[in-house]
Amino acid sequence: MLGGLLLAASYLVWLERKLLARLQIRLGPNRCGIFGLLQPIADAVKLLTKEDIVPDAADGVIFRVAPAVVAMTAMLMFAVVPLGPEVRLFGRPVPMVISDLNVGLLYVFALSSLGVYGVALGGWAANSKFALLGGIRGAAQMISYELSLGLSLVPVVMLAGSFSLTAIVDAQAKVPFIVLQPISFVIFMLSAMAESKRIPFDLPEAESELGAGFHMEYSGMRFGLFFLGEYVHIQVLGALTAVFFLGGWHGPWLPPIVWLLIKIFIVAVIMIWIRGTLPRLRYDQLMALGWKVLIPVALVNIVLTGMFIQF
Repeated sequence: MLGGLLLAASYLVWLERKLLARLQIRLGPNRCGIFGLLQPIADAVKLLTKEDIVPDAADGVIFRVAPAVVAMTAMLMFAVVPLGPEVRLFGRPVPMVISDLNVGLLYVFALSSLGVYGVALGGWAANSKFALLGGIRGAAQMISYELSLGLSLVPVVMLAGSFSLTAIVDAQAKVPFIVLQPISFVIFMLSAMAESKRIPFDLPEAESELGAGFHMEYSGMRFGLFFLGEYVHIQVLGALTAVFFLGGWHGPWLPPIVWLLIKIFIVAVIMIWIRGTLPRLRYDQLMALGWKVLIPVALVNIVLTGMFIQF
């Protein structure tokens, strides 16, 4: 699973650069291998061989640990993502999930909350004003949008009657929840993009204002770990979107895992498309959208869902 995640993350970078180039009438990577397919390998070699610089005034231990926290929490979320229904191997049932927790949804939120520490501490430990501002922005943004993210999934839990991701997928065997909960789907997608700090929500980086934000003092593979975490996070959010709203592995004709991968790919492409289309929000607009729009709408949607289930 880890090998697949890392390989997919590296080629998701290639896909994003190619799609953004198409959207912006550019070429994108085209030198390393056919269609630039060896570019992710060249990037990995470059990051691994670059000098790893730690500023003299930085808090050395926290500065070194912060990027690993971001990447680790993103990868651990996949432990509860079901890849398909239970299969039989040598006459024994084998679940297609690493750990089918009955509180899988809470596990995902717990790890998502821990990811905030990597961004906040990475910005603080660098002892740089712009990095600190980026870290503070990142912490405020991720904590704020966790609320709307969690509230958007309350109707899903109400309809499925379980916190288990496998049970939530099973509840969508006939009708995916995007049909029953389109409002929750929109809120979840917006909140997920803000959680992963993607344009138009990339205020913690904001090159025009902060240089590079919370990771501006990082170099080499520690810099790469921040972006590895971001692109693994995109895969996780694609998988969670598929599990919560798109029916998970359910679909006709093709094998279950193929359906799940197709849905993850579609969500990732939509997120890249949005990045290449929309401009960055101002910080006050970002916070207003979360606190004044998404959270109230999510609360009203929970009440309406409760009334629908009751009657």
